[in-house]
Order: sequence, then structure tokens, then C-alpha cells
Amino acid sequence: MRVTVIIVNYNVRYFLEQCLCSVEKAAREVETEIIVVDNASSDGSRAWLEPRFPQVRFLWNLENNGFAKANNQALSMATGDFILFLNPDTIIPEDTLKQCISFMDAHSDAGALGVRMLDGSGSFLRESKRAFPSPMTSFFKLSGLSGLFPRSSVFARYHLGHLEMRKDHEVEVLAGAFMFIRRVVLEKIGGFDEVFFMYGEDIDLSYRIRKAGYRNYYLADPAIIHFKGESTKKGSLNHVAMFYNAMGIFVRKHYGGARAGLFHIFITIAIWIRAMLTAVGNLIRRVGLPLIDAVLILIAFWLAKYSWSHLVKPDIIYSRSLLTIAFPAFTCIYLLAAYYAGLYDRYEIRGRLVRSTMIATVAVLTVYSLLPEQYRFSRAILLLGSLFSFALLSLSRYLLLRVGVLSNESLEKRQTLVAGTSGEYARVMELMGALGLQDRVLGRVAVDEGKYDSLTTMEELVPFIRSLPVREVIFCENSLRFSEIIRKADELRGRVRIRITAQGSGSIVGSDSKDSSGDTFSMDRRYQIDAPENRRGKRGVDIFVALIILSLLPLHFFFNRHPFGVIANAFLVLGGTRTWIGYTTTGVDLPRLRRGVLGSNGWPIVPETHEHSDGSYLLDQLYARDYSAFADIERVWKGYGHLGEA
Repeated sequence: MRVTVIIVNYNVRYFLEQCLCSVEKAAREVETEIIVVDNASSDGSRAWLEPRFPQVRFLWNLENNGFAKANNQALSMATGDFILFLNPDTIIPEDTLKQCISFMDAHSDAGALGVRMLDGSGSFLRESKRAFPSPMTSFFKLSGLSGLFPRSSVFARYHLGHLEMRKDHEVEVLAGAFMFIRRVVLEKIGGFDEVFFMYGEDIDLSYRIRKAGYRNYYLADPAIIHFKGESTKKGSLNHVAMFYNAMGIFVRKHYGGARAGLFHIFITIAIWIRAMLTAVGNLIRRVGLPLIDAVLILIAFWLAKYSWSHLVKPDIIYSRSLLTIAFPAFTCIYLLAAYYAGLYDRYEIRGRLVRSTMIATVAVLTVYSLLPEQYRFSRAILLLGSLFSFALLSLSRYLLLRVGVLSNESLEKRQTLVAGTSGEYARVMELMGALGLQDRVLGRVAVDEGKYDSLTTMEELVPFIRSLPVREVIFCENSLRFSEIIRKADELRGRVRIRITAQGSGSIVGSDSKDSSGDTFSMDRRYQIDAPENRRGKRGVDIFVALIILSLLPLHFFFNRHPFGVIANAFLVLGGTRTWIGYTTTGVDLPRLRRGVLGSNGWPIVPETHEHSDGSYLLDQLYARDYSAFADIERVWKGYGHLGEA
């Protein structure tokens, strides 16, 4: 056996599906075995993948053993002369294995090699080539200085930014996403150190390869695509903390002494800097837009009051204290109603602004009508304030869209191209239509002679995208080879999002950039409960029902056999740890929900006696597929007597 490909999977079945399609194509010219170790995925990976890839050897772990241990588990069974450790969220060209073997045969000093990696937009991933972490290089990376000076041999040493990415180089560290290693080297130095759970194990292995007298090489060609399908987002505080811990383990293991102490000091400073930057960034992303809107709405109400009191009713004097209380309160109501109307959904900015403004206005007027007479001031001010709010929010959205801070539903429509034959285009449109995304597709990119129904060709794709605001290209593998797709992604780098669907697969995968988790489209993702508005609606129903239950507190002691259980569950639901209606089964391949008080069948969920059955799973599927807030309310009403049992 020439090559053993080892892949560790954890809840990225669609990415792994596309990855295995590419690996099997690459294995046609090289004798290859493929071993996949699954670390207790809960996304239905086994049922999805095993029937599709009968030639692949799957190992299904019952718990998440970590990246290093899972790789070693497969390594103990490997028979190849070369071992390729490969991430499941990668796509490799058809000639990858052949080229790697040729390079190794020509360089007897090579212990391992890595390749040039591109992210989901075709941009170069700097972790393709790295240096060993020293106190200063790690500090420059974590503090962000390496990003400010990406080509500096000092500040960007961690990613060897001074080395040309399109040339082959000897490097110190290879990325664990793609490590092609001689088996004899691994027999000499051992596999991954299992003290590393996630991050750092590739640095440690690269160090030991060099220490054993071998060299690590970076190859500019072939290039591969490395989507980001993992759960830990690059640049997040969680990622920084895990990276810091891994670097600390590495330094204590290989450096020790005063150098380890110095490393700890520098990294502690860097971790605080990155923590502050991450916290500020998260705050802006999560509350920045609503905060801007709140200020604009307050300004709008003030303008409405000023205009009304000075131009229309100058003889009326409004209480300053009343308005300073009323306007912020109505602003909160306005924002809450707008949120539930979908104003802050991704890619749903301009399209829902009118609807959310109308709903918010109705909500404000409704609350106003319920106030006692002595607390009312002028309905006209509220209407005028809503009108001014709409104008100011529209202007702010326009400006934020112009500077690229926001994306917009109307911009997302008709800005996806599908590169493939007419038949492949029809297959993608069927999938997109089933998911309600057909409006995103602008048209087809011809890859064959049938150009009569296409917008452009593969040869003219780059200039075509330069002339039109295309944001996404879905490449269909079969008429296009994986190598052609990757080459085109390299040409398009940074201009569009890259999506790939392989022949015979049931999904489309991609990611926007190196800092974003992956996106997937598949036929089994047609669940109403996955829609953002339904997610909000479900949470709204949970809170509404919990408040009603608590407001009727004494009645439960007369009408429910478990009144204390009902009250306790109401507080758990308010706290966000439970939902009134959840799945009857556990660990099913469905959109995730909080643990339910009642199951989709209307009966209490008791984990101790809970068992999976085909019938209960089907009920959960139907619940997720056809979800509605009214159905939740109906189930709670009918199951009131059981609300305190679970």
C-alpha cells in the first residue's frame, strides 16, 4: 500500500462527504486506503456517510477522544508507505497524492510536506507555512501585530510571511489539516502526542520530525481548499485560549526553564490584548446595530415631538419627565418588535425594514392604547416618530451597506452562479428550490458546448465577475475536475464565496473566509424550525407561556398534580435552559433544541426512561419540518397536566 489517508471527523458530515469524493478521485492512480475516525459525532454522520462510501474504513468512537488520539487510533492500523493526515473540511486535486509521492521520492531528506491551502473565498491561508513558536513570535501573532505587518520577517515570522507563497520552501511547521509523512519517520518518532487535545499537536509533530534529522517542506503546487467547518472559530476568544494552552504545553515540553517562563509572560499579555479586542468586536457585532438603531429611534421621537409641539400644537406643553421615560420605553418596544419581525437577520436588511417598521409601530400604538388616560400624550407624535424612525433607519442602512458593514437580502438575490452542465444546473436548482433559495441564483456558467442557456463560460468567468456584483459561485464536480475548481478559486481569490458539490453527493459546502465557520446546503435541511424567524418565535412562545404560568401561580395548586414542577419548569424556560416543546428522542439528526418539558408527542420527557424509536423519531422530524408557534401553544395547552412531571 502506497498511501494511507487518515481523516478525523466531528460533526462535519457534509464537508467530509465532499472531502471523501475528492480523496477517492485522487486515489485512482495511487494505491490508497482511507480511514475515517469519527469522534462521537451527533449530526448523523454514520447514517449519511457509510452507505455512500463502502470502500472507506470507518471507526466510530463512542466519545470525543480529541484530534491527536483519533489520528493515532487510525495510524496503528495504517499499512501505507506514506501517511496523509487530512482535515475533513478540505478538497484536494486529483493528482495530489501522485505529486506528493514524486516530491518525496526526489527528496530523500524530506520527512514530511504540506501544501498551499486556500480558504472558502480562494484566499491564501497563512497557516500553510509556519515557524516554531517562540515567546516573541507567539506574542506578535496573538497581539495582532503579525496581521499589521504580514510580510515582515520579524512580526510575521510565525506564518513566515516573508517567504513567497507560490514557491516551494523548507519550513519548520506544517499544518495538521494536510500533513504528508513517511511512515518510517512516524515509526521512528511516534505519532501525535495525545496530551494535545486540539491545536498544537501539528507543531509538536513537526518539531520532532526536524529533531530526528528530517526536513519539512511546503509545496506551492498542488493547492487545496481548506474550508472552515470546525466549531471553534478562528480569532474567537475560545480559539485564543485553546491556542495559548497548546503553545504552553509545547514550550514546557521542548524548551523548559527560563524560556518557558518568558513565554508565559508574553503570552499572558497577548491573551489579554486579544481578549479585549475579541470582546469589543463581539459587542459591536451583537449589539452595535441595535444600539445605533436605538439612538436613531430616540432622535426620531424627539424630532417628532419637537415638530408637533412647535409647528402643529405650539400651545401644548408636554411633561419633560414623562417624555424622558416614555420615549426610551417606546424605543425598547420598537426594537423588540423589529427584532422579532426579522430586522436583524443576516442578509435581511432592506427587505424587512418596511415590515418591521409597521409591526413595531403597531406594537407601540397597542402599548400606548393600554396606558391610563393620564399617561397618554399624543398618538400623532408616535406615528410621526415611527415615520421619522423609518427614514433614519433607511438612511443608516444605506450608508452601512455602502461602506460594506452590512449585507442585504436584495443584494443576495440573483448573485449566485452555478458552474456546470445543464443537468448539473438543474440538480442544484432543485436543491436550492427545496431550501427556498432559488432566488439567489443568477444563472449558469457553461463548462461544455451547451452554452446557449448560460451567462458566461469558465474561461470568461473572472472578467464576468469583475463586471457584475456576483457574490457566490457553486462549482459542480464531474464536468469540472476538482483541480479545475481549485485553480479557478485561486484565480478568483477574495472576489466571491466558493461552493462545491461533488458528483453523487447530496450537499453543497463552502465557507466565506478563514474566520467563518462553514455553510452547508442539503436536501435533509428543509426544516421550518431552522428559519431565524421561527427560532425567535419559539423563544417568544416559551417566554410568553412561562410568564402566563407564573402570573397564574395560585391556580396550579388546584388544577395540576405537580404545581411545584410547573413553576420550576417555568423558571427554567425563562432562564433559557429548557423549552416547553422539544424532541422526544435524543441525539437525532435534527436542528438542535433545548431539552423539552414536553416532547413533540405532547408527553413529558423523562430521560431515565427515554428510548429511541422509529415512530418517535418520525414525530420529531415532522415537528421540526412543519414547526409553527401556534402548534407549540396547542401542545402546551393540551399537555398542561404534564408540565410539572418532567
